[in-house]
Amino acid sequence: MTRIPTNSTRRGVLGLIGGGAVWAAMPAHALNGNQAVALVSATVQEVLATVNSGRPAAQLYPAFERIFTRRADIDAMARAALGPAARQLGAQEFAAFRQAMSGYVSRKYGKRFQEFLGARIEIGAARQLKSFWTVDSTAYLRGQTPTKVEWHVSDRSGQARFFNLIIEGVNMLASEREEIGAMLARRRGDVRGLIADLQRAG
Repeated sequence: MTRIPTNSTRRGVLGLIGGGAVWAAMPAHALNGNQAVALVSATVQEVLATVNSGRPAAQLYPAFERIFTRRADIDAMARAALGPAARQLGAQEFAAFRQAMSGYVSRKYGKRFQEFLGARIEIGAARQLKSFWTVDSTAYLRGQTPTKVEWHVSDRSGQARFFNLIIEGVNMLASEREEIGAMLARRRGDVRGLIADLQRAG
């Protein structure tokens, strides 16, 4: 069983907050703005098709997880969310954490995506920020003010994938680093306990 010192984990988590900070020092790849926009457009189409399918929530969440698996850099998101503690895990433990986080994120943000039932989403232009691209979008929900969603896209994994969302100013990756860091601290650094918590959360 891997037990991570909670004080060092907490410092690492708080020190990494900042959305794209993990990617800022990485070399740029061949990804361009058109490819970043294409990824976001394809992801949005899949999300809206899933939301508007009429399926019950129990079937929506696995569908959202499949979308995340295809379109998101889950490996990088998991490492960023866990912070320096990720380097102390063996391959099997990290794979288990990655899988648990994938389901957790899919359920958590799948609930938010369900608000997009009948929505129209406009995709804006892409802007390069150091080693990744940001793509703006606006969701027009029925009876609500428009919702701004910013997508951070990188090809660090070898393919164009998004690794962060900023929804109305709330940074998903920074929020998950804080939340997962707090969960790990409550478990006194017990990663297996953290994985069990993630499997139930969201």
